[in-house]
Amino acid sequence: MNIRSALPGDAAAIADIYNHYILHTAISFEEEPVTAADMAARIADVQAGGLPWIVLEADGRLAGYAYATKWRVRRAYRFSVESSVYLDQELGGKGYGAALYTALLADLRTRDCHLVIGGIAQPNPASVALHEKFGFRKVAHFSEVGFKFGRWADVGYWELKLQDA
Repeated sequence: MNIRSALPGDAAAIADIYNHYILHTAISFEEEPVTAADMAARIADVQAGGLPWIVLEADGRLAGYAYATKWRVRRAYRFSVESSVYLDQELGGKGYGAALYTALLADLRTRDCHLVIGGIAQPNPASVALHEKFGFRKVAHFSEVGFKFGRWADVGYWELKLQDA
């Protein structure tokens, strides 16, 4: 297993992983697949903003990715980020999500980040368990905030204060 910063050449594999979640789950509230070019632009924007976008390679393929984005644009929010982790749908349960989160949180601690927020579409017990394994605690729940595949979906928010973890 190798974890490293995402490169422009990773965009197609990252888009493939993410498009599964767009097309087949309510984990992502996006409804249209993204292209490799779309994903390359997203990666570049995150990294240009001084935040990490990392990938995990295993058995010669890109198995998953994680990144952090600014929580909000107002200056007072500058120490808070929102995290995301996605795995190839065939590779769950191998510890890759935990490995990505370990690396992402370690990186964020070096970047003057104070609070990490994880928004999780509900139900998603695997993601909740992953976040809580790292000490995130649930702080909010919005009911019926998203609509996808003909049904309403809730979103819960978990937070982790980095100096406490």
